[in-house]
Amino acid sequence: MWFRNARLFRFSKPFDISAEELEEKLQADAFKPCGPQETTRSGWVPPLGKHGEQLVHSANGYHLICLRKEEKILPGPVVKEAVEERAEAIELEQSRKVRRKEKDEIKEQVMLEMLPQAFSRNRRCYAYLAPQDGFLVVDAGSAKQADDLASTLRKSLGSLPVRPPAVEQAPAFTFTGWLNETVDHPATVVLGSECELKDPSEDGGVVRCKGLDLKAEEIRNHLDAGMQVTKLALTWDDNVSFVLDEELGIRRLKFGETLQDQLEEVDGDDAVARFDAAFTLMTLELSRMIPGLLDALGGEDRSAIVEE
Repeated sequence: MWFRNARLFRFSKPFDISAEELEEKLQADAFKPCGPQETTRSGWVPPLGKHGEQLVHSANGYHLICLRKEEKILPGPVVKEAVEERAEAIELEQSRKVRRKEKDEIKEQVMLEMLPQAFSRNRRCYAYLAPQDGFLVVDAGSAKQADDLASTLRKSLGSLPVRPPAVEQAPAFTFTGWLNETVDHPATVVLGSECELKDPSEDGGVVRCKGLDLKAEEIRNHLDAGMQVTKLALTWDDNVSFVLDEELGIRRLKFGETLQDQLEEVDGDDAVARFDAAFTLMTLELSRMIPGLLDALGGEDRSAIVEE
């Protein structure tokens, strides 16, 4: 159980919930497959998959959950062809032109007829609640996917006081300072070999660099021209590598050999034990990394957070 991405939400006021209470709340919105005429449906499923029945997997106060989303797939060209065929048939039979509004109605009818035979695409999105750390962490590659999970969780719980974390200075300013050496970065942060630079002007371009020395003259020339760093590959404390963007989205998470070696000590034949061990190792490492990373970026802006 290693997350590949991490979208962060900060609890904006003290929040705590037991595994039992969370389980009870999620059960009311457990996943059910799409009905014959439904195009999409979401619900909670066991994070352990076939190895578990509980909708919440907890370890050391961290609560892992999983949202499953089913979508019916109707290929656009197939629907369009069926609509055109029916429209042509009406035009020949009734000697009149089928207008756009009527075509839209035909399309709705065609889709309703096709839905029961449509293929389904299922996606799972994992997240864990860390009340003691004040964060909700979502394994999502996009902000929208993370927001969808947070919204569904809010609906299930009735209330979920979270917001994206904020830092005292713009991340792009900090990233740029690290590369042009006007801002120091802590020893726990090591620059990688990948970045994205943007021209801040309205029609400015984008330069993506990969496999390069980010302190090289080539990069410095772009910085001297006024470009800003909006994505940056980093390694945290020799244990976690990732790409961080200006919205504090963490992508392509990779956990280092030290953590992997610890996982190898767990019985390889016990899937549940390995899952639990990986989740524990990951959450403990991220519980160190997340606040440290926010500090490295200039410190967290906590003005909108209600303290105890």
